[in-house]
Amino acid sequence: MSHFTTVKSKIRDLQCLKQALEDLKYTYEEAEQGVQVRGYLNQLETADLCIKASKTYDIGVRKTVDGYELLADWWGVETTLGLTEQEFVNQVTQRYAYHKVLKEVKARGFSLEVEEEQEDTIQLTVRKWL
Repeated sequence: MSHFTTVKSKIRDLQCLKQALEDLKYTYEEAEQGVQVRGYLNQLETADLCIKASKTYDIGVRKTVDGYELLADWWGVETTLGLTEQEFVNQVTQRYAYHKVLKEVKARGFSLEVEEEQEDTIQLTVRKWL
């Protein structure tokens, strides 16, 4: 019986996800043929990207038709990393959104003027000169 659980996400840009993971100091590996994600009793799942959560548990990122999903043995991740599934997803999603917004802002010709980070929010002020 597998202990892996999949979490759907709104993540669609792998490059922004990688930047978010780097910001949060998570190491990851990827390969064109897929990478192995470790779970309970060395169970393995294949994913496109493997985030090293601890010495024995990983979090996988797998491409779907709607974007990317996260898969892991969340009990093992929580007991070894100290973060629940929801805390991890919220943390990564916030940093992902930050990088995605910056990417889109730049693509539309805006520049970042002010960035204010508070406990759980980031406020960006952008400007475009005409």
